[in-house]
Amino acid sequence: IMDLGCPVILLLNMVDVAQSAGKECNEIQLANKLQIPVLKVNGRTGEGIEQIGETIVRMEKQIPEPFIDASEFGGEVINKIESAFDLKNDYRALLIAHNYDQLKFIPPVDAEIIADLLKKHNFKGIGLQFDELMARYDKLHPIVESMTQNPEPDDDTPTARADKILTHPVWGSLIFIVMLFLIFQAVFAWASYPMDWIDQGMTALTAWTKEFLPRGLLNDFITDGLMAGIGGILIFVPQITILFVLISMLEETGYMSRAVFLSDSLMQRFGLNGRSIISLLSGAACAVPAIMSARTIRNPRERLITVFVTPFISCSARIPVYTVLVAFAVPATTVGGIFNLQGLVMMGLYTMGVVTALFTSWLMKKIIRSNEPSVLMLELPSYKMPYWKNIGITVVEKVKLFVFNAGKIILIISMILWVLASFGPPGSMQKAEEEVQNTYAGKGLSQVELNDLIASRKIEVSYAGILGKSIEPAIKPLGYDWKIGIALITSFAAREVFVSTMATIYSVGTSGDNEKTIIETMRSERNPETGEKVYTVATSFSLLIFYVLAMQCMSTLAIVKRETNSWFIPAMQLVYMTSLAYLASLITYTLLS
Repeated sequence: IMDLGCPVILLLNMVDVAQSAGKECNEIQLANKLQIPVLKVNGRTGEGIEQIGETIVRMEKQIPEPFIDASEFGGEVINKIESAFDLKNDYRALLIAHNYDQLKFIPPVDAEIIADLLKKHNFKGIGLQFDELMARYDKLHPIVESMTQNPEPDDDTPTARADKILTHPVWGSLIFIVMLFLIFQAVFAWASYPMDWIDQGMTALTAWTKEFLPRGLLNDFITDGLMAGIGGILIFVPQITILFVLISMLEETGYMSRAVFLSDSLMQRFGLNGRSIISLLSGAACAVPAIMSARTIRNPRERLITVFVTPFISCSARIPVYTVLVAFAVPATTVGGIFNLQGLVMMGLYTMGVVTALFTSWLMKKIIRSNEPSVLMLELPSYKMPYWKNIGITVVEKVKLFVFNAGKIILIISMILWVLASFGPPGSMQKAEEEVQNTYAGKGLSQVELNDLIASRKIEVSYAGILGKSIEPAIKPLGYDWKIGIALITSFAAREVFVSTMATIYSVGTSGDNEKTIIETMRSERNPETGEKVYTVATSFSLLIFYVLAMQCMSTLAIVKRETNSWFIPAMQLVYMTSLAYLASLITYTLLS
């Protein structure tokens, strides 16, 4: 950076860790040797941060002296490139010489001129880069040696002793699996009470709002549309919070780097890289930043495979769907007296996503050939106690991102759904009401029961009903009705919309006089033709498998297109994942029926 001619301040971070390990550094001497400002800071507590701003103001635009003489590694080529591109920095010219064919700001005509220039002067790129690297180390090594003291051997630190177990190929892997197991147990077991409170609170608020506002379209829009949709996502905030707290703790302690190290040999067997585990683990929160993090993987094949399979990892948007459907399909019992059965099934769903991702990676490894070697380089930081302020900030930001990003989509879709479910072709709603009244006249039904039948029939002939009925033949073999079909369509905007869609559909499709929660309403939903429950074990597991495997996120497809600079890869993802989800769901429903 000094060689590029940029103003530089060197920050020595983690001073608390250095002091506790007995590693002291004289920043004044170091600043004199490097001829740049050197500051000690603590990025976790903020110690020394104010000095950075003061130093920047004091420096203005002070350009440091070059650390090495770049002209020694380019010779006449540097002068020629500086003249051609009007540069006044030797190292910038050297970088262009090394990377001209990868720099997008260089037009093809200029790239050809540079290529001829390098050939004319017999420019040996690889050899000169190696010489430059060694020159830097030769100059840096004595500076570092003179500035630092390490009183204890590196293999006798608490971190080194812990790593003998935590990075052991057998014991370390078992500990990692146990940690993941406990995380999923906690997500299901600890979140049940606050989820119930939120669900009941939203139900009571909706009932109060329905009574408080004047009856009419506005009342129905707010209670059956907006509030039903929002309640369908807020209920899952406790689970999201617990998941992010536990993952942030693993990152804060320094353990996550060990997970990368442990997984490297396994990942390479499937055409991936140890760094792929960062994308896969990040995918448990959201596939979009997880796919972007694959940029750190240098091997093009490994990066492409990582981008392709990351959406198989169950993200936080799937948690609402999993929670509702697992509650229908699996009893809330314990196994062995301590393990929550629903939590075990939840972990099984995540495991299925991981296994499918690895299987797909293996297939792609066979198809996509690469001669570039796979290399993993990363730092294993020392273990440290979590800094709870950082965890708190991370969790708040992640939950806000989940709620507000999902909230915007949910509000829009809830409004559209309410309109589609409340209106139909001219005369259809009136005709539907008359049909129900004529059919059930004199059969002793209460007014509430009659209103429910009318509301159910109206939504069936509404625009939403017409849309759902149009795709019902394709999804009926999976055990889904037209209402679930609507949710599958809206889920392509975002998976978590499934629950809010069902909340809106069922709210519009009933008289609205009861105070059932959305889960209770879905649990009691019955097929009007057969009288059987809609959400049977077979249907619930079929839906669960579909949501594990299907590509139902427009944002993910968009980011894959941007990262690969091609529509072919996201199109293949959509076709492959949807086909795989359909086939697996069909097999599941057939076997469990």
